[in-house]
Order: sequence, then structure tokens, then C-alpha cells
Amino acid sequence: MAVRYELIKTCKQTGARLGKLHTPHGTIDTPVFMPVGTQATVKTMSPEELKAIGAGIILSNTYHLFLRPGHEIVREAGGLHGFMNWDRAILTDSGGFQVFSLSNLRKITEEGVSFRSHLNGEKLFIGPEEATQIQNALGADIFMAFDECAPYPAEYDYVKKSMERTTRWAERCLKAHTRPNEQALFGIVQGGMFNDLRAQSARDLVSMDFPGYAIGGLSVGEPFPLMYEVLEHTVPLLPTSKARYLMGVGSPDALIEGAIRGIDMFDCVLPTRIARNGTCMTSQGRLVIRNAKYARDFTPLDPNCDCYTCKNYTRAYIRHLVKSEETFGIRLTTYHNLHFLVKLMEQVRQAIAEDRLQDFRDQFFAQYGLGEDRSF
Repeated sequence: MAVRYELIKTCKQTGARLGKLHTPHGTIDTPVFMPVGTQATVKTMSPEELKAIGAGIILSNTYHLFLRPGHEIVREAGGLHGFMNWDRAILTDSGGFQVFSLSNLRKITEEGVSFRSHLNGEKLFIGPEEATQIQNALGADIFMAFDECAPYPAEYDYVKKSMERTTRWAERCLKAHTRPNEQALFGIVQGGMFNDLRAQSARDLVSMDFPGYAIGGLSVGEPFPLMYEVLEHTVPLLPTSKARYLMGVGSPDALIEGAIRGIDMFDCVLPTRIARNGTCMTSQGRLVIRNAKYARDFTPLDPNCDCYTCKNYTRAYIRHLVKSEETFGIRLTTYHNLHFLVKLMEQVRQAIAEDRLQDFRDQFFAQYGLGEDRSF
């Protein structure tokens, strides 16, 4: 197989997993947070900077790269690795979430989804075969089956039909996959907030023997306790010998809670998105650098952080840059946030290795200033 998961240890205190994800472009220690590079770039960050913070795997988005520059151009460049000068692992999502969330005019059929480009209104179509062909051309180490992400809240009957169609689409993706020795296709468990539908989806996908499994349709507006409840029901239904990926989750609390519930892989645009608004993750909690109280604060964003930003620049200077809409300010906050989450997962892995993840969670939450609802 192109990608293989190796279970190293299970935390005695929580059941969290310490593992290694072996890919054609390197081995990644898990649990891991994966920075998102939607359009073949993590916003404001160079590949060299991503390596410097310790990122071993990043994401790109099939929908956006299909629209521009086009997957054939990426193929001609040697795939995403050659196109963006990144020699470590890459994961691409199927584009399904973007088709449903960015296109107001869309029609879902058994064949796939007809929609209009959010860029120019052009009529387009993506189905399981098309999504697979596009991702084969992009050449990511891991890519995702085409699925429908049901909104929250949604009626049971709608979610059931959507989940069953996603399962049929997954089977078609497997048949269309032409590079199984070079790229791993992961199935996506759907089913909304309904445990019986999640169980059915998991059973059906596990029977297809994917090399890894994602859990989709969470972090779409539901309360955190409900997300954790669904995870607690769903994760045990997935093989222990395969990687488990929770899609679209990136707040510090959810990363720790997800790891406790057996998740190996996470991704989210959260750290880069809030960085562009001047919000930073620190060991003392969330810091909004735009606030006036930092105008004469000549200390680092986080005194406990050793990233490039914190070693070289002050809160006062970064506030000035962000308030002045200087790109360098956004680069500095983005660098810091991504470094913070990559290092957080290193701490999570160390806590799993030492059978103390529960203690680490409690200490982190207290220091970070999270409330009873544990929401970021």
C-alpha cells in the first residue's frame, strides 16, 4: 500500500494512540495537525518555513485547484509536490465540501454534483470518477473519496439518503482509482449526528478495506459536546490498524479531545484564518493583538514560545503591522499560530508516550483559560 499506519502505543490513561503514518514522502508521527494550503500554498508561508516549524504533511483543496490552475497543469508540473516545491507528504480533500458550501446553484444526483463556479459562474460537474481523476493528477500521497457533507442541523431522512449516496460514491471512487501503489484513497464516514447512521456508514466503508478512514460532517456548527459524543460512538467502529482522520478540526481544545478519543490526524484553516485577523494562540490563551493594550507591550506574543516570531518581534510591533495592514504582520501571526499547534501535538504525543494525556489536558485547559464548555 502507498500509505501504512503503524500503532506504536496506546495511552493507559485515556486510550489515545501514538503512531506513525508511513507515506511515499516521509513518515509522520501521529497524532498530527496538518496545516491547510488550499490553493497549493499555506497562506503567507513558504515551504521552507513550514519545514522549520516541523510540518510533515499539509493539505491542498481539489475544488480550488480544479478551478485554477487546473489539475492537468499541476500534473504537467510533476504533481503538487513538484508544482509547489514541497517534498514532504500532501493530502487532498475531495472538493465535496466546497461544492456544497461555495456554490449556491447546485444539483445533486446519483451521478454527482452539477454546480456553478464561485469564480465566474461557469457550469461544472464533479462526480466520484471526476474527483478521483483530478486527485490522481494532483498526485497527493493521500486523497479523499467524494462525499456529501450534510449540514447541521438536518433531518434524519435527508442525512440517511446523503450517507447512503456517499457510500455508493466511495465504491465508485475505489474503482476509478488508478494509482493505488502511489496514492492512498481514504473513505469518509458520514451520518450527521445520528449514531445509527454513523455505524452503518462505518460498517459499509470498512468492508471496502480503505487504507485509512476520515470522519466528516463534524465541526459544522454543532456544539462541541455533541461532536465528542459522535466521535466516541464512531471511532471504535474503525480498524485499529488504519489511520483515523477528523476533518476540519483545529482549535487546541478539540485537538486534545479528539486525540483522547482515538483520532490520529487533524486539519483546519482556523490558525491561519484567525491569524489574518490578528488573533494568536498562546500558552495563556487567545490573544487579540489589535487590542490597544498591546500598543506599548514590548514582550513576545508568547513568552513560552520559541518560534521565529516570538524570538524576534514584540507585541507592539506586530500590533502596528496588523493595524497598518502590512502583510508582514499577518506572516508573523500565521507563523506563530501554526508553530503553536504543531508543537502542541508534539506535547500531546509526549503525554501519550508517558501515559499522562488526561493530566496534560487538564493542565492545558486551566492554563489556556478554557471554560466548562471547552470551546476556543
